[in-house]
Amino acid sequence: MGDETSTKPSYWLDACEDISCDDLIPAGEFVALGSAAAVQNGGPADVGGLDPTFFDGILDSMPENVVGPLVGSTNGQNSCNGVKKRGGIESNGNEQERFGKRHHVDCHYKERPNRKRAFDNEEKNGRDRSSIRRKEQHFNGKRGYRDMDWKEGKGYWERNRSGSNDMVFHPGSWEAGCSTHIKAPVEKNVEGEAKNEDFKKNVPKENARKYQLDVLEQAKSKNTIAFLETGAGKTLIAVLLIKSVYNDLHLQGKKMLAVFLVPKVPLVYQQAEVIRDQTGFQVGHYCGEMGQDFWDARRWQREFEKKQVLVMTAQILLNILRHSIIKMEAINLLILDECHHAVKKHPYSLVMSEFYHTTTKDKRPSVFGMTASPVNLKGVSSQVDCAIKIRNLETKLDSVVCTIKDRKELEKHVPMPIETVVEYDKAASLWSLHEQIKQMEVAVEQAAQSSSRKSKWQFMGARDAGAKDELRQVYGVSERTEGDGAANLIQKLRAINYALGELGQWCAYKVAQSFLTALQSDERGNFQLDIKFQESYLSKVVSLLHCQLSEGAVLQTNVGDAVDKGCEATCNDEIEEGELPDVQAVSGGEHVDVVIGAAVAEGKVTPKVQSLIQILLKYQHNDDFRAIIFVERVVAALVLPKVFAELPSLKFINSASLIGHNNSQEMRTSQMQDTISKFRDGRVTLLVATSVAEEGLDIRQCNVVIRFDLAKTVLAYIQSRGRARKPGSDYILMIERGNLSHEAFLRNARNSEETLRKEAIERTDLSHLTGTSKLISIEPTLGTVYQVESTGAVVSLNSAVGLVHFYCSQLPSDRYSILRPEFIMERHEKTGGGPTEYSCRLQLPCNAPFERLEGPVCSSMRIAQQAVCLAACKKLHEMGAFTDMLLPDKGSGGEGEKADENDEGDPLPGTAKHREFYPEGVAKILQGDWILSCKDEFDHSKLFRLYMYAVKCVDVGSSKDPFLTQVSEFALLLGNELDAEVLSMSTELFIARTMTTKASLVFRGCIQVTKHQLDSLKSFHVRLMSIVLDVDVEPSTTPWDPAKAYLFVPIGVKQVDPTKEIDWDLVFNIIKTPAWKNPLQRARPDVYLGTNERTLGGDRREYGYGKLRHGMTTVGQKSHPTYGVRGAVAQFDVVKATGLVPDRETNGNKDMMTPGKLMLADSCADAEDLVGKIVTAAHSGKRFYVDSIRYEMTAENSFPRKDGYLGPLEYTSYADYYKQKYGVDLMYKQQPLIRGRGVSYCKNLLSPRFEHSEGESEETPDKTYYVFLPPELCFVHPLDGSLVRGAQRLPSIMRRVESMLLAVQLKNVIKYTIPAYKILEALTAASCQETFCYERAELLGDAYLKWVVSRYLFLRYPQKHEGQLTRMRQQMVSNLVLYQYALTKGLQSYIQADRFAPCRWAAPGVLPVFDEDITETEFLSDQENKEIVMEEIDDLEDGELDEGDSSSYRVLSSKTLADVVEALIGVYYVEGGKQAANHFMKWVGIEVDFDLTEIQDSTTRPSNVPDSILRSVNFDSLESALNIKFRDKGLLIEAITHASRPSSGVSCYQRLEFVGDAVLDHLITKHLFFMYTDLPPGRLTDLRAAAVNNENFARVAVKHNLHVHLRHGSSALEKQIRDFVKEVEKELSKPGFNSFGLGDCKAPKVLGDIIESIAGAIFLDSGRDTSVVWTVFQPLLQPMVTPETLPMHPVRELQERCQQQAEGLEYKATRSGNLATVQVFIDGVEIGVAQNPQKKMAQKLAARNALAALKVVETEAKEKEKEKENEEGPKKNGSQTFTRQTLNDICLRRNWPMPLYRCVSEGGPAHAKRFIFAVRVNTSDKGWTDECVGEPMPSVKKAKDSAAVLLLELLNRWYA
Repeated sequence: MGDETSTKPSYWLDACEDISCDDLIPAGEFVALGSAAAVQNGGPADVGGLDPTFFDGILDSMPENVVGPLVGSTNGQNSCNGVKKRGGIESNGNEQERFGKRHHVDCHYKERPNRKRAFDNEEKNGRDRSSIRRKEQHFNGKRGYRDMDWKEGKGYWERNRSGSNDMVFHPGSWEAGCSTHIKAPVEKNVEGEAKNEDFKKNVPKENARKYQLDVLEQAKSKNTIAFLETGAGKTLIAVLLIKSVYNDLHLQGKKMLAVFLVPKVPLVYQQAEVIRDQTGFQVGHYCGEMGQDFWDARRWQREFEKKQVLVMTAQILLNILRHSIIKMEAINLLILDECHHAVKKHPYSLVMSEFYHTTTKDKRPSVFGMTASPVNLKGVSSQVDCAIKIRNLETKLDSVVCTIKDRKELEKHVPMPIETVVEYDKAASLWSLHEQIKQMEVAVEQAAQSSSRKSKWQFMGARDAGAKDELRQVYGVSERTEGDGAANLIQKLRAINYALGELGQWCAYKVAQSFLTALQSDERGNFQLDIKFQESYLSKVVSLLHCQLSEGAVLQTNVGDAVDKGCEATCNDEIEEGELPDVQAVSGGEHVDVVIGAAVAEGKVTPKVQSLIQILLKYQHNDDFRAIIFVERVVAALVLPKVFAELPSLKFINSASLIGHNNSQEMRTSQMQDTISKFRDGRVTLLVATSVAEEGLDIRQCNVVIRFDLAKTVLAYIQSRGRARKPGSDYILMIERGNLSHEAFLRNARNSEETLRKEAIERTDLSHLTGTSKLISIEPTLGTVYQVESTGAVVSLNSAVGLVHFYCSQLPSDRYSILRPEFIMERHEKTGGGPTEYSCRLQLPCNAPFERLEGPVCSSMRIAQQAVCLAACKKLHEMGAFTDMLLPDKGSGGEGEKADENDEGDPLPGTAKHREFYPEGVAKILQGDWILSCKDEFDHSKLFRLYMYAVKCVDVGSSKDPFLTQVSEFALLLGNELDAEVLSMSTELFIARTMTTKASLVFRGCIQVTKHQLDSLKSFHVRLMSIVLDVDVEPSTTPWDPAKAYLFVPIGVKQVDPTKEIDWDLVFNIIKTPAWKNPLQRARPDVYLGTNERTLGGDRREYGYGKLRHGMTTVGQKSHPTYGVRGAVAQFDVVKATGLVPDRETNGNKDMMTPGKLMLADSCADAEDLVGKIVTAAHSGKRFYVDSIRYEMTAENSFPRKDGYLGPLEYTSYADYYKQKYGVDLMYKQQPLIRGRGVSYCKNLLSPRFEHSEGESEETPDKTYYVFLPPELCFVHPLDGSLVRGAQRLPSIMRRVESMLLAVQLKNVIKYTIPAYKILEALTAASCQETFCYERAELLGDAYLKWVVSRYLFLRYPQKHEGQLTRMRQQMVSNLVLYQYALTKGLQSYIQADRFAPCRWAAPGVLPVFDEDITETEFLSDQENKEIVMEEIDDLEDGELDEGDSSSYRVLSSKTLADVVEALIGVYYVEGGKQAANHFMKWVGIEVDFDLTEIQDSTTRPSNVPDSILRSVNFDSLESALNIKFRDKGLLIEAITHASRPSSGVSCYQRLEFVGDAVLDHLITKHLFFMYTDLPPGRLTDLRAAAVNNENFARVAVKHNLHVHLRHGSSALEKQIRDFVKEVEKELSKPGFNSFGLGDCKAPKVLGDIIESIAGAIFLDSGRDTSVVWTVFQPLLQPMVTPETLPMHPVRELQERCQQQAEGLEYKATRSGNLATVQVFIDGVEIGVAQNPQKKMAQKLAARNALAALKVVETEAKEKEKEKENEEGPKKNGSQTFTRQTLNDICLRRNWPMPLYRCVSEGGPAHAKRFIFAVRVNTSDKGWTDECVGEPMPSVKKAKDSAAVLLLELLNRWYA
């Protein structure tokens, strides 16, 4: 576990999901839990009269993390070591499951298998468990609904994990712990605090003690500093004060904003958590790591509005005050924790002096300070001295100190630890080692100076003026150069030397070693010289100090040697462990010590470390040992845990380091939180901490504090003592024997503490000192500042240096150029011998708006530097480089930064996940009020004038199936004339595999119809479409909508008068027939009968259980158990009971069989007339086309055998089959059977359906499924077969016509003529699965838009640097902005985004029906139900309707809207060039037109480049490589100048690269688009990605030798270019090989950049002509990538393969030394691995290896298959796959209830989720089966299938 936590900090996982423990255990039962602590401490639980199994029950009813402390360690060992068995499942001792990684359980807690203890008593246990379960239901509201069902089984089945694949049975219930496969998600708890802390939550809110209330009273009336012991509960006073301020403001109706400042990061989290718990207010917490420095004012404003209390480090408040993001007056209450820091330049002090005291008195916030000692210094010399210091603090904080006069009450509440002093001997000096390291330091200094071209004076710059420190503090920016390498190394050598002296040789060796490994594993090592420089020295140190540490005492014989050597122990003379010699003193009175004596004698560790180990050994048998060791230096904190780990005697300790932020070995906040929470809950028992832990950390269990290094100040002495919070704790001070200063410090500290207390109470009179310099007075002097009028943001001398550094760090740069200001100091000696003065010159990087600035002459170097920076800030603001908040301008043209989600976690507009409902558009031309003609209108003579268009279908290809060609013809009646473009369009319908049909509309003429005729046509239309679309509507009552007014009418032979073409006879026959009265002849007879096939399958249209079922109870029959389940049947007697089928038996005419006639269900008919008709089956409600009458077959023929899962189904004859399955007694068994084909649902004919259908047997040409029906069960349907088949094509044709009409309408709105079908293409999403979509056009439009916007910004803002331009472009072309444009123009109603589904399509008068949905949710719990609903809106693909809603709405993602805008730009560009595209962009709202003359001068004036530089560039070879002559050489020089080149009047290439990147992208995309017109969009995107990428460009640069001209100043870059050039030469030597940037060597980005910047330079030099750029670049880029040579990126290839196979893909990256290792896991198994210095490259190679491995596996599998086939002979019908469906079928057949599934585990990262499901079923004869737990699967469906297959095997065993 140790290494795991160190590599990736995992926040404390609060597995309880915020259920506080008060919820888990009813209040009344707390008595029992009082003894929890006893159990945890390993003692026997003093349970008293409580039943011994009580804890079992409690444990079982608690979520796991609460169980943690209770289960504790009953074995007397610390719970982190032993491995305990429980419930037959091993729980690993490191408690991983229990703490950091608890498996997420779906929506209700699993009960634990009963953990039997030795003292269990069966009956009592049973009785108690039931009572617990009752209680549990009582206090955990979410349970209960499932308890009845999910009875604890005896055990569960799962697959054997060892690979044999057999089923194995485990007792108990499935626990996440037993599955090694899934890594549970580690949930992050934002607060990072362990909430489990010994039932912390159960402790009722603390009651305030009397002294706390006294302080509170004073704090309410005036500003107060509370001076109380650590542990006296100052935070509680602050909390009460916050509440009181809140209440006062609440009464006035105002909002409170309290700011709680803390000095150290860990306290931010701790105090925020406390305030949250105690007040329930909205509390925000902020520390530098969360990136607040980069927040804009709006982001902060949101925080201020939402939160009532802000907990933050003081520096953050100082920053936002300085940038005027918040004003002091906005704060109501300011609390300063540990307020003694408010001295000198500490942020506390600056906040008060710069902002608090400058605010007018009536607007200041109340102040409350808290401290354990108001004096933050070495101590106080006298009472007066003490009084002065306290008075100064009071002045600074504008407050009065308040303390407790009566200490008795305090001592009662605040445990004082027992103070002990331990002395240790002085260490002997290992002087020769010290000397060698010292010499190295000197050598490093010299090397650094010689390598640096700058004089020491310049280096003075930031570092000596203290800016480095301030910079770290202010903005967390760290910078490095080759020179820094040396400075950094010297620090390291000093640290090693310190360790050598204070801790011993072994410790120093470990320190050096860890420094070295840290360097080697630094990715920057590849290109940062300072790292190589440091490595060389450190490896020398490591070999010098190398030694081993082992336990053992000193051997007698070697004692003499050891002393002689003066302890300069070399590592070769290892002393063997041996017998204990006689006790004797070694090296200056040192005691022999069995554990580490030998090591001390050799100087491997010092006597000081030895004493520490002896102290720790005393606590060996204390079970509740929890200690903090305070050390002074980070080195000691890091290395001591290594010493403890090395010594077996100390294995009872689990130690960790806790260090702060401000050092090179910094700890990230999350790691700190993690360490602290482990210490809280006992996974770590010993912290070695620097001063970061002295203040305020509240860890109640800590009972030993050891000061390894004495405190530096009285305050630290008091503070660290206060960390021992447990009553009866020890405070141990280690001092060196005979060291006078140590003893003096202790005396001073104890006296000072007394003096302070006395002073705070008695207060010395200081009136005689008034006005002297000893007392500070706060005059609001701001010194020199620059303030922005509009916002009040301010920069002062104090903050200017940091701000300039921050500005430079925000300029665009890469790893080779570290941009930072340079300061050049000048001395001004005074002639008269006065004090020396200084001035400072500031040099900014070459991409800043100005480069040099001279500062004024000042009295000291520090002030000179501050003054020039203040002037620079002012100038930068005036030039627009700083915003009015004095923050670097990111180029956010007035619009803030955007994330992917908003604060509630909902996706933001513009992203693919952001979906909304939009009404579906209907073209205006389809409107018509004529369709509303009602039946009761009197005016029957009125004529309606309509336009008639015949639907003409031309078949392409042929089909043997006669049904496909026998179709009736129809026409369309509309109220308006259609656009010619619609008529010229033909729609391709995919009818069958071998045949398509081209459908088009042909204008037949105008017709005039009477009111009566119109009504008949409407009735016909409704009858026809209701059958085709399967919607049960009545013509007389159906609603008509004038927005969509057209009718389908049947037509016959072509006539002159189009009115006569209408087949009026057919119309009248169909509308008059009485058959419509029979519900079985109308739409959805199966729903009427309750036999609907679609109820659980397909289509998500879940229908009711059948109208019959609701009426059935009246008939008095019990309902069939399988209603509403797929394949369900209505018993025929139920059908007969409805009276729909005439009862034949009463007629008694069984033998009246007339030849050639057939007895049907309700009539008698000619056999031959039936062929081609449609019949409805009375028993099932299904419809069939009559194919033929089989005279040779009767109902007595034998029934073909069918295979079922549990054996074959035997029926003796057809009659027997109908009898058994449907309960039908056939009367006319001698009648011939009818052979029928099912009438299919109306299909979407617009999508090519037959391309990838190896598996879809139904579609293979000659396979048609036939059924044989007894005629007496059939009704003849009024509509003819050919009529229905013809009408089934109409929805698809109309869908295309409707969308085309919309495209025409949009074209007319935009007012620029291009073909409408092109616009339709740009409006059609790929999700429609039609033969065209917008993706190709979108690609072109995207590149064109990027280019036009880049050009506009580049020319419009010559002052802005590349970073600002890029951000501004991002904002102009971002999906969010395009989405908003699309909405304002109403594009959403034109878009076609859903695959056409006829069942959801609304025909006039026939609206789709969405019944009461009973989805699978019937069988799920409420909670799961909610989740499904939640998922559904996410799962809805674009265009899908939410079915509860009316059909005229659909879901569109906002990304689709943005894509359509780009596609339209692309289409207009293709059809009408730039002019058309710009016209459309202007129409939609993208403003990029501007007057070119305005900016002519700025970009076209020749650059003035110094001659020296012109001479240094070889223009001839450069221009001949490019084959172009430059007019302005300055542009070319700028294009090859890198930012690392010291500036000399030439800017770097970044701005040119910005414009060049866009122009190349546009030109190459355009080239590919027009070159490969038939390429599908996905491949086109890949081609573009391969052609337009930095890697490819870099190879072009090398091939044409452009890299030799690059002007830069980084030796690391030089080396990388050399390596890359070698690699490329190798690549090029391979014949025919072109990797298009997918090669194995990663290019330095700079090389690709110069290709782009040269393109930008050519563009400008040629007078902004893109064709010139293409002329130059087309030859350079050859060979261009083609579809044949296109390589696919292995990472993507692997990802797509895994998505197709639904496998979980996961990458794990680790780094050791200079190499990154990436492993590829598929479904949890490692498939490939690779190493490379660069992580990205390693991932690519690993993916490539994985693909190769998979191919091998696949070919092997195929060969095995073949062998098998050869042995066994061919299989009959392919292997059958069993799934949930098979299981459902068995349940149906056996009349069992449906199986019950539950999710037992869900985990893994988002891209590789894993689900495990369990299933069981209640069999009618054998009761519940055991649970079967499936394998971890990537989707819920697969996981359920996996469990179902296991259960099927189990059933097979039971029943086979």
